[in-house]
Amino acid sequence: MDFDALLLSRMQFAFTVAFHILFPAFTIGLASYLAVLEGLWLWTKREAFKTLYLFWVKIFALSFGMGVVSGVVLSYQFGTNWSEFIRLTGGVIGPLMAYEVLTAFFLEASFLGVMLFGWKKVGPKLHFLSTCLVAVGTMISAFWILSANSWMQTPQGHQVLADGTFVAVDWVKVIFNPSFPSRLTHMLVAAFLTTGLVVGAVSAFHVLKDRAKGENPVGWTESRISLVMAIGLIVVLAPLQLVVGHWSGEVTHKYQPSKTAALEGYWESRADQPLHLFGIPDREAQKNHFQVSIPGLGNVIQNVPRDEVIQGLDAWPKEDQPPPFIPFFGFRIMVGLGLLMIGLGAWGGWLLWRRRVFDSPWFLRFCVVMGPSGFIAVLAGWMVTEVGRQPWVVYGVLKTREAVSPVIASQVATSLLAYVTVYAIVFTAGAIFILRLMREGPIAAHVEPAPRQQRPPGTPLAKAPEDTTPGDDDPPDGPDGLRGRTS
Repeated sequence: MDFDALLLSRMQFAFTVAFHILFPAFTIGLASYLAVLEGLWLWTKREAFKTLYLFWVKIFALSFGMGVVSGVVLSYQFGTNWSEFIRLTGGVIGPLMAYEVLTAFFLEASFLGVMLFGWKKVGPKLHFLSTCLVAVGTMISAFWILSANSWMQTPQGHQVLADGTFVAVDWVKVIFNPSFPSRLTHMLVAAFLTTGLVVGAVSAFHVLKDRAKGENPVGWTESRISLVMAIGLIVVLAPLQLVVGHWSGEVTHKYQPSKTAALEGYWESRADQPLHLFGIPDREAQKNHFQVSIPGLGNVIQNVPRDEVIQGLDAWPKEDQPPPFIPFFGFRIMVGLGLLMIGLGAWGGWLLWRRRVFDSPWFLRFCVVMGPSGFIAVLAGWMVTEVGRQPWVVYGVLKTREAVSPVIASQVATSLLAYVTVYAIVFTAGAIFILRLMREGPIAAHVEPAPRQQRPPGTPLAKAPEDTTPGDDDPPDGPDGLRGRTS
């Protein structure tokens, strides 16, 4: 492997985008979950929904902030590492990025402050409207980002000028390119699933903790409510994601056949392709080692007739073949985790029907273990999408080596090392703090310290009224649970 400026630039962008995508994948679903919680609180007046909102909004604020910071870094890399890409495709990509800022980012920035700090400063209906608008803003952001990335996967509606630059001739075709509808749906469902799995894991953890303490409340606690909500979401969305993923795979097979060949491990163009369950793709030998397959099922999975020829990687020169190892295993990780999510939803739905969901410690442990699975599936899917597109940055039109900046390898290696160091410190600290908040639980998040009694103006410090905070010299608690005070 030659660690030149191209490969190092790809590694740097992959590293930073892998960190960044984790946060939008969580905050898109979490913003909508907060809107649902606040709406239920306004409708039912149950304090449990408000408690859950105040708990999860802290985690949302931290995740949203880290997502913004990591996203800004990506924008800078377009100029430092991929200046040729921006120079050539800026006429198409630039406006799409600008639309995301002018619509989603401005909407989120305008109402995020009200959502986070306006709980006691504006009316409940206005605060609920702010939460809803932030949730809408996150989905609008996903709309424009997925539109730009999908155009790079299935470009249309553009024209290439004599100097190699791209200009848009039909913005409707640019925005609503062939892979955009399926990929946007796939990403949004993935974001909601990721949030549901995290909420379910945190809720199950606290239910298990109550069981370990010997506590088994008769009523519906906050953790029990959020666990039921998470299970309901997974029951619906996990099977739906399988359908949407199949739809996305059919679009990929039609418009990006080399990617399909890489992720399925097809080296030979033939009809009646098998379904490879396992194997180790070898690009040098142009074959799979230790292959385990089901004959004839490949065409069925791709939803094409069994006598139709599906192209293998031998249809392209070796230098134009995508590296198959990452797409092959990334696809199987994503599908495997998707099947586990469907199993989790089916198990949870059956326990809910039997009214035994809180009395099944094995199911609760399974929920905790599946908490990070949404993030892992998103990363695996993103690697399938981006690595499977290689060696093209704009599929079939512009190669990645033609888009890199004229920089030397040592410069990129230095910036890559700096990114790894800073990210390891900053984002590790942020992740640890978020995990600590999750460990405290919604009840702890709802407890707010009582305001300290202020000294009246002009009162000497020696004659200031006593602080209401209990001290070591206070009398013991009385029967009403309040500490005695002396006047």
